[in-house]
Amino acid sequence: MNQVPGCRQVRDEVMSGRTTCAHVAKNAIDIIRTVDESLGCYHEVFDTEVLETAEALDRQVADGKDPGPLCGVPIAIKDNIATRSGRTTCSSRMLQEYRSPYDATVIRRLKDAGALLVGKTNCDEFAMGSSTEHCAWGPTRNPWDTDRVPGGSSGGSAAAVAAGTCSGALGSDTGGSIRQPASFCGCVGLKPTYGRVSRFGLVAFGSSLDQVGPFARNTEDAAMLLEVISGYDPNDSTSADVVVDPFSENLDRPIENLRIGVPVQMMSDRNDPGVNARIEEAIDVYRSMGATITSVDLPLTDYGISTYYVIAPAEASSNLARYDGIRYGHRCTQQPGETLEDLYSRSRSEGFGDEVQRRIMLGTYVLSSGYYDAYYKRALQVRRLIKEEFDRAFNECDILLGPTSPMPAFGIGDDMDPLQMYLCDVYTVNTNISGHCGISLQAGFTDSGNGLLPVGLHLQAPPFQEHRLLRAARMFESATAHHEAVPENSPG
Repeated sequence: MNQVPGCRQVRDEVMSGRTTCAHVAKNAIDIIRTVDESLGCYHEVFDTEVLETAEALDRQVADGKDPGPLCGVPIAIKDNIATRSGRTTCSSRMLQEYRSPYDATVIRRLKDAGALLVGKTNCDEFAMGSSTEHCAWGPTRNPWDTDRVPGGSSGGSAAAVAAGTCSGALGSDTGGSIRQPASFCGCVGLKPTYGRVSRFGLVAFGSSLDQVGPFARNTEDAAMLLEVISGYDPNDSTSADVVVDPFSENLDRPIENLRIGVPVQMMSDRNDPGVNARIEEAIDVYRSMGATITSVDLPLTDYGISTYYVIAPAEASSNLARYDGIRYGHRCTQQPGETLEDLYSRSRSEGFGDEVQRRIMLGTYVLSSGYYDAYYKRALQVRRLIKEEFDRAFNECDILLGPTSPMPAFGIGDDMDPLQMYLCDVYTVNTNISGHCGISLQAGFTDSGNGLLPVGLHLQAPPFQEHRLLRAARMFESATAHHEAVPENSPG
């Protein structure tokens, strides 16, 4: 059984008559049923609905119509993005039976483009985690090594793409939750500029940091997805009213005189040696293509984690206050004589997992009287300094290059304390803090001792320069074949 083809291939084959949307849909469902029992990528698969949609699209194609740029393309959706189909649970018992009465803006745009939504993917509860282990219904496993994590929090979407169960997927990125799992699973993951993609219908974690973005097998497919989901949305007050570039045009034209900055803080001895080796090789690839490589200094890199883990939990504690079991979310069985406060407490304790509770408590603490200035206000001040540091760096170079994560995928159930887990995102959180765009590409492999594991190459560009970011990423893909590798645990 073959993998589901990529976005461009599916679209071209459907519109040329070499295949049908119905055939693509059936193949995708069959592949999901074959591999997902061992991987756990999906919470829910929309078998009946996706076949009905595919047949309707085929009728339009037969009538000579063009249903859209993603006609017949199977797309998986992270389960913190609202869909009228199925449930939107955020992998939490708090929302285990929640059915959204509306589609998120990105979902509506995918449907309008002719995409086939195949199902909802697993994630860390309320997108809080770096391993997709913090889930109410069990972890997702990495297609390259099922004893290892796929990264998080969008691990289900990354693993679904890497395993070939869909052409692309959507995830959300608050501190690296698209790019880090893309690195661990060996696919492309793009975090757009804050405001580039509407957050309407994305269940909020950290509202000033969250951004929806695509997973794909290659840069071209990521560009196709980004074109569809981008654009101003009056339903999102943070949506930017900027022109949506045709990202997939000129993608194969190399950037002349490309200036690449390599932050010295990111090529650290604390990285896995295999990670540093692959990034050095990527630098050589760009140098051979005529790029100028310079070192840049980002001294606030290590302050990003502590800044993020003040701002993000503070926003999360506010956003998740609505889930009290009365107005919203899981409600426990009330006991005789129990007060309303007791009911709130028990409902939230039963509905939220340990990691979510940990972040709510941390966020409530840093916002509390007497600590606001010492923690939250200071974190906002450091955030501004981080933004200014990136602005200066982008004055010196066009693109920043480094590893996506300091390590490859670690084992499921590894004895990692929360701080160790948080440090997986040390190179990605500042992209969200600053608000600019970043992408993770497959840079090759490192030997784990039990097999090869993917290594992610992280490229970053200034705000709303996704066209530059994607062209620079495509340059690397054109000179390597890493993105063509298929994990043994996929059906390909």
